[in-house]
Amino acid sequence: MSRIDESRDFIPVRIAVLTVSDTRAEADDRSGDTLVQRLGDAGHVLAARAIVRDDRGAIAAQLRAWVADPEVDVVISTGGTGLTGRDVTVEAHRDVYEKEIDAFGTVFTMVSMQKIGTSAVQSRATGGVAGGTYLFALPGSTGACKDAWDEILGYQLDYRHMPCNFVEIFPRLDEHRRRK
Repeated sequence: MSRIDESRDFIPVRIAVLTVSDTRAEADDRSGDTLVQRLGDAGHVLAARAIVRDDRGAIAAQLRAWVADPEVDVVISTGGTGLTGRDVTVEAHRDVYEKEIDAFGTVFTMVSMQKIGTSAVQSRATGGVAGGTYLFALPGSTGACKDAWDEILGYQLDYRHMPCNFVEIFPRLDEHRRRK
């Protein structure tokens, strides 16, 4: 069973939020706003925020830029994870990943099933790691962003979460690059 160990210090994580949309602007980006509010309320730092069109190359380029930025620890994207022809966020993420976090999509589907039933099969949420940076692709709905943060990411990005969390393995994510 998971829990928060209050004897451990909280470690703020620097998180970039990427909205993928052909129609949204920052003024009406409710899902991006939801993520920004939740990460801030949790004590994390908004490292960057951007909106890019549903274009695989543009999405991957933004992800790579943030992976290369030492001021970004985590990237969370919202939008473009569905089944339509314009939904290419998952493919863009996979173009960048060094390792995929397979269970993230599975756990997200389990959480979604409790909220929206079998409609959860239409999401292709994914997570991975590149260059020591965590990358997560969430659906574009505010409900999905709330569910992913409240049920998964809020815990896994909290160093106090036990028995384990993503934060405590940050120093080892790119250890393969240091070996000679």
